Amino acid sequence: MRKLGAIEAGGTKFVCGIGTEDGQILERASFPTETPEITMKNVVSFFEGKDIAAMGIGSFGPIDPIVGSPTYGYITTTPKPHWGQFDLVGHMKQHFSVPMSFDTDVNGAALGEYTWGAARGLDSCMYITVGTGIGAGAVVDGKMLHGLSHPEMGHILVRRHPEDTFEGFCPYHGDCLEGMAAGPAIEKRWNMKGSELTPDHPAWEMEAYYLAQALMNYVLILSPQKIIMGGGVMKQEQLFPLIRTKLSELLNGYVQHPSLSQNLDQYVVYPELGDNAGLCGAIALAKLALEGEEGATIG
Repeated sequence: MRKLGAIEAGGTKFVCGIGTEDGQILERASFPTETPEITMKNVVSFFEGKDIAAMGIGSFGPIDPIVGSPTYGYITTTPKPHWGQFDLVGHMKQHFSVPMSFDTDVNGAALGEYTWGAARGLDSCMYITVGTGIGAGAVVDGKMLHGLSHPEMGHILVRRHPEDTFEGFCPYHGDCLEGMAAGPAIEKRWNMKGSELTPDHPAWEMEAYYLAQALMNYVLILSPQKIIMGGGVMKQEQLFPLIRTKLSELLNGYVQHPSLSQNLDQYVVYPELGDNAGLCGAIALAKLALEGEEGATIG
């Protein structure tokens, strides 16, 4: 079986792996996200001599995933120092002459869960990560969702919790979803990391309030067959029942479907691939590149 290269490019670390066409991870390594010069040297060294047939890259963004665009393969307007307008795909193509596919890390994770995880056998799904930031990707009719660019569902506007006076931390929008509910927002609001808060702390009811609003919007706009929620914040297991309860209250019976009325515990779920969702997503992207569907845009 041919070997595939996979890169999950995150704002904190790059996870690199070698996998197979059936989603098995054979080897992995991670490197801190420092400057491109330092990080990419480690990434290239990892793949040298590995005889990969194709490569998939899922990256933090914003990025340009539209094949044919002058900046396809770039990390674009990211606030991450040193990485703005960095040609990630171009850099890798200088070293490896194999087919490559490039998308957001969350679109990749959605594809991974669709192919091998919680959404396999379905036609659509969403993957949402809640951690240092909030991002979401979607697979619709087996294709990752694109338009002018890629979805930026972590920056939608939400109603403010009646007891919340936190101003928000998003440098672009202040109190958007990411500004109110990502990990740094929890820490700045409560002067304590989320991992240090007790399960019954009022922070989690407030967190669920914001995330459930986002899920309601996604259900009404995209109508995904499964919503998968990952990232460091979602490891707080008490969040899932709180989110499901608030989502049900917000929908208020408007969308009539058993998944929403009877089986919410099977509709809003943790990634079946766990912490490997992103890396498996990059393997799935490499598989697309191998099949001649580089970029996986909706045609």
